Amino acid sequence: MGTECHHEDGAHPGIKGADLSHALVEAESLCAQTQERLTTPRRRVLELLLKADAPLKAYDLIAAFGADGEPAKPPTVYRALEFLERLGFAHRIESLNAYVPCRRDDRGHRAAFLICECCGAAEEFDPDLAAQIAAAAPVGYVVRAVTLEARGLCLACQ
Repeated sequence: MGTECHHEDGAHPGIKGADLSHALVEAESLCAQTQERLTTPRRRVLELLLKADAPLKAYDLIAAFGADGEPAKPPTVYRALEFLERLGFAHRIESLNAYVPCRRDDRGHRAAFLICECCGAAEEFDPDLAAQIAAAAPVGYVVRAVTLEARGLCLACQ
């Protein structure tokens, strides 16, 4: 995108160690509360998303899926991503055709992303879209999903 990236590796790290374990236990607990199952493939895809330093495409997840380096079958990963999105554990960034874990505690919110054009990091933020969504009702629309993506440079790349 024409901009030379000048930040250190790891400026947007995923989570590791005890934080990762805690996030996975929390996901299992939330699944149990809604009588859903965090199956082994779903858990593995969530783990890969949480550990990632940047948004991941489905084929990145397929390639990294097996602990022994063996890739997953594409339907396995796509079904897991669909589940994780439905339950609010992951979001799809439309313009990147990539996925990120949800970093917020309030499931079911409308996600918005600040995407760095240099390093590719995506930060989730809370957009105030209430007025825009309410404006749809008088013209007969029911808003089911909103995708808001803003591009620029993160602090580390500026």
